[in-house]
Amino acid sequence: MTSKVIYLGDLRTQSTHLKSNDSFITDAPLDNNGKGEAFSPTDTVATGLASCMMTVMGIKARDMGIDMTGTSAQVTKTMASNPRRISKIEVVLDFPFEADDKTRKILERTANTCPVHFSLHPDIEKDITFNWN
Repeated sequence: MTSKVIYLGDLRTQSTHLKSNDSFITDAPLDNNGKGEAFSPTDTVATGLASCMMTVMGIKARDMGIDMTGTSAQVTKTMASNPRRISKIEVVLDFPFEADDKTRKILERTANTCPVHFSLHPDIEKDITFNWN
């Protein structure tokens, strides 16, 4: 088992990662009857894409002798209705280091083949921007 999720009431859950005992709260968003006081479940999906991209890039970069520390991502999630779902995820990655064209291509290809990217429904538009220093 990977995690345990408990419904806390009032449209809020607590998810606990069993191996580390780390946890986080989700809350329904304001536009769906919630308080918007924490990540919504769909926020975690969109944010998971950026985290996954940066993780696999970090693995590849480390293998290439590149330190990606300080790389950041801005994530924007767009929802659609009928049925309510994520329709678009925008990820803007900002890199605080110089990289030649070959390195950029390798890292960008790695990011775009992360497991979360492949796990998302093909109807979800993924708009990925790589801003190199």
